Amino acid sequence: MGTNAIAVAIDGPAAAGKSTVAKIVANELGYIYIDTGAMYRALTLKVLRKQIPLNEDKAITNLLANTDIQLKQSDSSQHVLMDEEDVTSAIRSEHVTNNVSYVAKHAIVREEMVNRQRELARKRGVVMDGRDIGTHVIPDAEVKIFLKATVEERARRRYEENVQKGFAADLEKLKEEIEQRDRIDSKREVAPLVQANDAIELDTTDLSINDVAAAILEKVNKVLKNRGG
Repeated sequence: MGTNAIAVAIDGPAAAGKSTVAKIVANELGYIYIDTGAMYRALTLKVLRKQIPLNEDKAITNLLANTDIQLKQSDSSQHVLMDEEDVTSAIRSEHVTNNVSYVAKHAIVREEMVNRQRELARKRGVVMDGRDIGTHVIPDAEVKIFLKATVEERARRRYEENVQKGFAADLEKLKEEIEQRDRIDSKREVAPLVQANDAIELDTTDLSINDVAAAILEKVNKVLKNRGG
């Protein structure tokens, strides 16, 4: 990683391919991948375990204040640790997936999470994905990407992902859940899911993951070239 390292922000709705693409881009650049969704998922897992009502924003924020969330890189993957417990698989359960948007919409919860995420991005050399990275977390990111895809395509991808992991999957139910998450993420009061004015929009519906990653890397390399990186 050179001294001209930049920050890459990748935003988009649920199942648009953000994390998969972000991992490829980070790996190619030798950057750190920061999965902000995993941070919210880890908190959601703990909230559900503690049986805290999802509308109790103060209780959830107090829980977050006493929760250590770390993203650990390995050669082939990233592990999510919550209070030193590896929850990488647990946070991808259907129960967590269907409740994470409710936890993430609370203003004081997001404020604390954003502070943690900004600290991770401070030294640059990061690829960060989420819902509000380019608009709110690191609005000064040198490259901003907004990924989108049809609900049908996103549901299909999530269906195949669940089948591969051995989770129960119902395509129509997944479509409804994704539409519901879109509504919550887009209409929340604090840092809703919107495309940054200076973000590059990529419709991934008919593109392969490698095609999307290549398009992002092309933009990143242009920026790095202009900076002398």
